[in-house]
Amino acid sequence: MVGSISIIAGRPAMSAPPSSPGSSLKAVPSAGPGPASGHPHTSRAFKATFQTFEDLADGAAGPGRLGALRAELARHGFDGYVVPRADAHQNEYVPAREERLAFLTGFTGSAGTCVVLPTEAALFVDGRYTLQAPAQVDADAFSVVPLSQMRPEAWIEAHLPRGARLGYDPWRTTIDGRDKLVKAVAAAGGILAPLEADPFDPIWPDRPPPPRAPVRLLDLSVAGEDAAAKLRRVQEKLAADRLDGALVSDPHGAAWLFNMRGADVAHTPLPLAWCIVPREGEPELFLEPMKLSHEVRADLARHARLHGVGDLDTVLAAFAKGRRVRVDQATAPVRLAGLIEAAGGTVDKGTDPIALLKASKNPAEIAGMRAAHVRDGVALARFLAWFDREAPGGRLTEIDAVEALETFRRASGNLTDISFPTIAGAGENGAIVHYRVTRTTNRAIHPGELFLLDSGAQYPDGTTDITRTLAVGAPTEEMRRHYTLVLKGHLALTRAVFPQGINGAQLDPLARQYLWAHGLDFDHGTGHGVGAGLSVHEGPARISQLGHLALAEGMILSNEPGYYRTGAYGIRIENLILVERRTVEGAEKPCLGFSTLTLVPYDRRLIDLGLLDGGEREQVDAYHAEVHAALADGLDVAARDWLARATAPL
Repeated sequence: MVGSISIIAGRPAMSAPPSSPGSSLKAVPSAGPGPASGHPHTSRAFKATFQTFEDLADGAAGPGRLGALRAELARHGFDGYVVPRADAHQNEYVPAREERLAFLTGFTGSAGTCVVLPTEAALFVDGRYTLQAPAQVDADAFSVVPLSQMRPEAWIEAHLPRGARLGYDPWRTTIDGRDKLVKAVAAAGGILAPLEADPFDPIWPDRPPPPRAPVRLLDLSVAGEDAAAKLRRVQEKLAADRLDGALVSDPHGAAWLFNMRGADVAHTPLPLAWCIVPREGEPELFLEPMKLSHEVRADLARHARLHGVGDLDTVLAAFAKGRRVRVDQATAPVRLAGLIEAAGGTVDKGTDPIALLKASKNPAEIAGMRAAHVRDGVALARFLAWFDREAPGGRLTEIDAVEALETFRRASGNLTDISFPTIAGAGENGAIVHYRVTRTTNRAIHPGELFLLDSGAQYPDGTTDITRTLAVGAPTEEMRRHYTLVLKGHLALTRAVFPQGINGAQLDPLARQYLWAHGLDFDHGTGHGVGAGLSVHEGPARISQLGHLALAEGMILSNEPGYYRTGAYGIRIENLILVERRTVEGAEKPCLGFSTLTLVPYDRRLIDLGLLDGGEREQVDAYHAEVHAALADGLDVAARDWLARATAPL
């Protein structure tokens, strides 16, 4: 029999969103010379990020903090609580004060949810973290549950005691997230209620302060379109959808719309902001005032009415009355949806009208991305030449490699940040899809192993994301076979030509077909969208079994199939690819294909030539010729010699 549920809602209290708190995880590094050989200079950016997560994941995470949280929940009259890895904007990378999941559990992945009950707690992670999470959390305090086995809602339904009061954070929970909790708690016969107060405040005495990074504006030569033109396109979309306005809860959308950037979170140049865009007239933009210089304030004031974040409730309530307001189901907090309804407005739950416009890059953005990839390719070539000299001696560790790579990138003088925490997995650590090295897990890179290096950079004109798997010494035949099967899928996707209207789910099997033929696969999507000088993981486009959006000209995505042998090694090959028009003789529909942005050689030592056909060999040779032509002039003699060998015809 289905149990009954009581939902305590009530009108939301008027308070500032918790996204105004938070601080940047890391300092922006200064440019400096890259290492010529031996141990590189330590990167301040890497050390800051590294130390933050070491502190969060220290021995205090686990039973002590879990007990303190339960006591604080009991003080508010709650029996349990849902802790998502999220801030009020559902950002992938969040301010340091929003790393509540890492503080509680010790798990430092970029996605996860913990459900805390009186006598048990479960941490839910996706396929990227099924090896990492158990290694980081205290098994006596938390059960790690792969999402492929059970969703949090199913666990709540099975474990929540009848009549128990489960709390959720209305700022850090989306409408869809709340609706799923409603059903689960109903089935368990419990009580679901929002907890407005943040229970982590009393138990986290040294919680980092809010971010206060200054906002900067993009030059039109980089943005390619001014804010007024972008606003007109957004308002045309609102009119076509018969909406009175939209609440822009995703800061990436506000950053794109107003051509502004900041540094409120790590790895993505975001100013945390909210925006209300009406179908007609001037938008309302909410930013902390101390982030704006006089010049930036004056420029933004030409396009929007400016407010402090603390004014969001009042202005949104006044705007919503009698209006139909689009609310992004992926990022908007349920609290603001409730405020719109309480003010007499209608919530239109759907996709952010900016997301699809932002996904297709204009010519200036594409030019910036290409320039960033040439710059990044030079840094990677210098690093790889250094790595090939040093790694076979067995003197390097994973942390050495991470620090060296960032040092080479800083040497360009243009690096503003790394675009995500570098994944540097030697041997068995490479089999952990989103492995993040710590002082505890850091290991030496031994000859005879594979080294998986997934990294990226933020430059003023673009964003990069590249993975290469490297042989250290002589690889085994098994390593070469698995690498080449992954490479074949990577190449197949690169050369795909397809009619307009084809989506990512339809293209995904191209990258898996050769692995499938040998009974192998990988447990992650083949590709994600990438922003232009914004998030390295950008929606809504993706190449995966869940990618149901048709790809469009100007979109930039990753192409990153892989193979992971637990306890032995990981293999992944990743380039960024641009969707372009293709001319196909006799075609009855417009056709699209991909152009590769990334400019870094594949490891020729890992390619089994017997597994490649003639067309695939020509494809690799053509790509390597392009890489050599683009990078050689930017390298010193030693690195240029390495590049010539690395890009020689197969």
